Amino acid sequence: MAALTPAMTAPLRPVRVLFVCMGNICRSPAAEIVFAKIIESHDAAGWCQCDSAGTIGYHAGSPPDPRMAATLAARGYRIFGKSRKVQPQDLAEFDHILVADEENLQDLIELDASGAYRDKIRLLTDHCVHHQASHVPDPYYGGQAGFERVADLVEDACQGLFDQLKSGRGELQG
Repeated sequence: MAALTPAMTAPLRPVRVLFVCMGNICRSPAAEIVFAKIIESHDAAGWCQCDSAGTIGYHAGSPPDPRMAATLAARGYRIFGKSRKVQPQDLAEFDHILVADEENLQDLIELDASGAYRDKIRLLTDHCVHHQASHVPDPYYGGQAGFERVADLVEDACQGLFDQLKSGRGELQG
């Protein structure tokens, strides 16, 4: 795809996107890895950045799950990252916080006790263009098909998200 136009490459500060799942070893790092590649392929690092985190800290410091990493590597993605737990300041620092499922959504709503950041917390699958899904299922206890399904949903949602951000210059539509 073509690079962004110069008018879209220099906002006052980059749009920041945080992907969140429970442990930050399967779904949210997959979204971060996929979205980072989209950003890079569009030469958009100057206006868009991403990260990932989990609602629990059990896996803090761990790399992405080897099965998720292998699934993404087979699709041509560079694997990177270490798990971390979402922090209250993330709610203020990120412009868009996209969660894997309703449980993660509820966890972040509880973290945002004042409700000040509720409008920026949404389901990742809200941005799917080609797949119908209410959430990104957790593949951790399943087989390879679950990891492929996660990769399919994440690729679709991340491309849809990027296209929305690009067309809205940082703002999500709808």
